[in-house]
Amino acid sequence: MNIANIIEIKAFVPARDFSVSLAFYTDLGFEVRSNAGGIAYLSCDGCSFLLQEFHEQAHAQCFQMHILVKDVEAWYAKVCDAKLVEKYSVRLTSIKTQPYFMRDFALSDPSGVCWVIGENVPGGLHV
Repeated sequence: MNIANIIEIKAFVPARDFSVSLAFYTDLGFEVRSNAGGIAYLSCDGCSFLLQEFHEQAHAQCFQMHILVKDVEAWYAKVCDAKLVEKYSVRLTSIKTQPYFMRDFALSDPSGVCWVIGENVPGGLHV
């Protein structure tokens, strides 16, 4: 059996307040492609995830997503310019160079999900 025909993998991201989370991700730059039955399909630059109207605090606080970008400084500026911290009372770290050959920052969403947004640093093994 050949199962090499995978088209896409998407994570289900939990939302404590679905409408607030939907607004947060829209402000971050994601486009709502569909929204029905407590599941919203969001995408940006060909990458996507499913926002679900489901919340369990322990799960949300341990759940992490990673976005690999070409320009981490531009994404950091995008987050700051959108005033996501002020508007949604979310956590934002500064950009740091990591020992795993990335420069990244962390942004929490309104439910506590951690998004690590980073770029590769030359010299590391990147897949």
